Amino acid sequence: MRSPAFRLVLAATVLGFGGYALLLPVVPLWVARGGSGEFGAGVTTGVLMAATVATQLAVPALLRRFGHRTVLAAGLLLLGAPTPLLLLSPDLPPVLALSAVRGLGFGLLTVAGSAVVAELVPPAEHGRASARYGYAVGIPQLALLPAGVAVVDLVGFDGVFLAAGIAPLAGLVCVAFLRTGAVRPGPPHRTAAAAEPDGTFRRRAVAPVLAMVACSTAQGGVVTFLPLVAPGALVAVPFALFGTALGGLLGRGLAGEIVDRRGEAGRLLPVGAAIAAAGMVGEVVAAGGGSPVLLVGGAALVGIGFGLVQNDALVALFAAGGAGRYGTASAVWNIAYDAGTGVGATGLGAVAEPFGFRTAFGLAAAVLFLAVPFTGRVVRGGRR
Repeated sequence: MRSPAFRLVLAATVLGFGGYALLLPVVPLWVARGGSGEFGAGVTTGVLMAATVATQLAVPALLRRFGHRTVLAAGLLLLGAPTPLLLLSPDLPPVLALSAVRGLGFGLLTVAGSAVVAELVPPAEHGRASARYGYAVGIPQLALLPAGVAVVDLVGFDGVFLAAGIAPLAGLVCVAFLRTGAVRPGPPHRTAAAAEPDGTFRRRAVAPVLAMVACSTAQGGVVTFLPLVAPGALVAVPFALFGTALGGLLGRGLAGEIVDRRGEAGRLLPVGAAIAAAGMVGEVVAAGGGSPVLLVGGAALVGIGFGLVQNDALVALFAAGGAGRYGTASAVWNIAYDAGTGVGATGLGAVAEPFGFRTAFGLAAAVLFLAVPFTGRVVRGGRR
């Protein structure tokens, strides 16, 4: 974790996710102000995530053929270069087209980034290394999720779109100096395996994937729609988005320490899902005109719960797949994350259009509560 290669990966991740996080709540606001409504606003994130997930399916093969550095560079380029073109129109079709291209780049970046983390450190340090990677992912969201909406009110969409385009392109400088090599072997987690059979890996992946999808659906809805749920809350909404990002950082850091100390991954999945569910209940009440404190507190709980799940699920998938399948494990984790985010934006937007945000957020809370007992079914040694 002290190697120059690991630090360069973290720096490139910060810049790439900076461009992503800055626009996550801003693009829906851009098309909503252009007249596309709640469903159109959600579709922009949905298309971004759909393109991301479609790309992530192919990334393990691309990593084997072209290597981590090339895939990372391509992801940063495709994520950043098209972004300033959003200024041309707030109409839905061109925004969706650009979102799809950016999603392709984001899919390359996400899978390659988390896979190279597993390659650069021994398995016994995967928990803490994944937590540090989570900081590189989460710090831009901590700063920029709330800042994006606030900066739009100060300097307009022009400055936001330009900054979001420049940041990923700056990450190319880090990738230019990146060299990857074999990691020194270390003791594995007790759940790790050299190369699990496909059927065993699929069984062990069920609980992490379910927890990731349920939590990311909830967070995707929160991040996409809070600026529309409380458009007049110029203080509460930025603080709520900040709380979501900060909670995610805290959750990932805590999970990383616990997993490495105990040498076992997967046990925090139901805990994280339950905390996120409680947070969504707070958002349901807040969406009905509740206290701004509840809006912020609920968003923070969603972040904390999802942070626990993110780190625990990633290490569990690395352990289930073994050293020969880090790319596949990374792809599975990222697909679950981004598919859930897309469902949270598009699906909850479709519910909110006719029934309101309380119903949409209530549905997300119900999914999380239902997921808790199933995410507790962690496979250990082929059995529960």
